[in-house]
Amino acid sequence: MADIRHVGEDLRFETITARLERLPLSRPLIWARLVVGSATLFDGFTTLAIAYVMPVLSHDWTLSPADVGLIISSGYIGQLIGALFFGWLAERKGRLPCILYTVAIYTVMSVLCIFAWNSTSLLVFRFLQGIGTGGEVPVASAYINEFVGAKRRGRFFLFYEVLFPVGLMASGLIGYFLVPLYGWQSMFIIGAVPAVLTVPLQFFLPESPRWLLSHGRFDAAEAIVSRMERDVERSHILLPDPVPLSVAPVREKGSWRELFQGIYRRRTFMIWALWASAYMINNGLVTWLPTLYKTVFQMPLKTSLAFGFATTFVAVIASVVCALYIDKVGRRRWYMAAFSLAIVPFSVLMLLGASSAMVVFLLATLSFACIQTICFSLYLYSAELYPTRIRAIGAGVGSAWLRLGSALGPTIVGLIVAHASIVWVFVTFAAVAAFGAVVCWRFAIETRGGILEKLSP
Repeated sequence: MADIRHVGEDLRFETITARLERLPLSRPLIWARLVVGSATLFDGFTTLAIAYVMPVLSHDWTLSPADVGLIISSGYIGQLIGALFFGWLAERKGRLPCILYTVAIYTVMSVLCIFAWNSTSLLVFRFLQGIGTGGEVPVASAYINEFVGAKRRGRFFLFYEVLFPVGLMASGLIGYFLVPLYGWQSMFIIGAVPAVLTVPLQFFLPESPRWLLSHGRFDAAEAIVSRMERDVERSHILLPDPVPLSVAPVREKGSWRELFQGIYRRRTFMIWALWASAYMINNGLVTWLPTLYKTVFQMPLKTSLAFGFATTFVAVIASVVCALYIDKVGRRRWYMAAFSLAIVPFSVLMLLGASSAMVVFLLATLSFACIQTICFSLYLYSAELYPTRIRAIGAGVGSAWLRLGSALGPTIVGLIVAHASIVWVFVTFAAVAAFGAVVCWRFAIETRGGILEKLSP
């Protein structure tokens, strides 16, 4: 009797998954991308807001470079904890509840940052804020990935994920105009208000059908897929017949231990290395560059902030190019090329001595743009490396190394600036980029165009 029940469940799982795979882009999908993407945009804004606050606070509060590095890094340490905890929770309670919890946390903490009275209070609030921002992105990325078929997944997901670097860019633009006029608190005010508006919108989104299937909730998953099919049919789009996928549910519950078993062990260590190396470089650069322009090169505050904004603007353009072409180039080749190209400007800075603010701006921006295409697409790649039962926790644990790299990068820059020439900053980042390129060449697998259930059984 149990065998007959399992056969029926296997057939329903395969049928619902095949129906989900054939769906074109529709209003529910675009709505989900817009709503969850808006939360991710403000996550990006909140993450980088500190970079445009610190040039002011380092003067007003008489902070040392090490103090600045610790405040910047505290947010990333909080993000590490948030990524681990909410990645685990999302496998058990669902994707949507965890997205709501994380948005609420970083919104409340953005408000509290407005009232920070010294470096210690700001450090604590940024740490707690990081728990929310760190938990939101990996869970949201798993959620968005699980709605889209293999043929459209790369471009669809990355045009959602590009909202994170847009948030970074918006942080630079708003910081340039508001901080000199209204003070550093304005960054946290702007970061808090829009995030509040995204919370009620998420109550109208459906749960991930793939997550429901992985928990045996076939009726709920089928109801969501049927509703999406009806919406497509109302648009007078003829749906093709579902193509059998020859996939069956895995009945064991997912566990973090599976990250280190079978085919997933190699993938886990590989993606950890990519997360850590890419984000050590980019967050070390983007959070420190405005402060370096002001303190090392004695540039005016507004010029320092303008240079910081320009760097993130170029990175957004690079991210859009990546979204358009990564499905054609492939994940592995793109990452190898991006890491390798980033080494060149770092090496030139090393040879020139990084003695000019304009030279640092131009070359650091080129390297940042190359690595940013990796940073913003690694959630796509992570989702493709793991099955639904451990996808959120895999992305969460993997992105924990993002947080470690992000915490380590600004701290290293702070220590180098305090005790040596900034040339050694670029020497260090060139070595890290070389490490990332070697890891890609040796261990990365290609996932473009693959159905999630077949890529990661």
